[in-house]
Amino acid sequence: GLLRNQGKYDEAKPLYERAIEIGEKTLGPNHPDLATWLNNLAGLLRNQGNYDEARPLYERALKIGDEALGPNHPDLAVWLNNLAG
Repeated sequence: GLLRNQGKYDEAKPLYERAIEIGEKTLGPNHPDLATWLNNLAGLLRNQGNYDEARPLYERALKIGDEALGPNHPDLAVWLNNLAG
């Protein structure tokens, strides 16, 4: 995202969180778009060095992706790589 790329993490984080909240309410807790947004927030937290906060978001995104998209989907491979580092 723009703000994240500009290093404006404090401005970006609540926007990611709001997108996740909206997605959970409108798409449901297991929609693949939600996994993307969780992954994005996790990446922001990782960039800030907040690894303990990022990991459960990555893991939740992976669970959603595995169940919604299947274990061999390319998005899942990207998310696995993001969690790995």
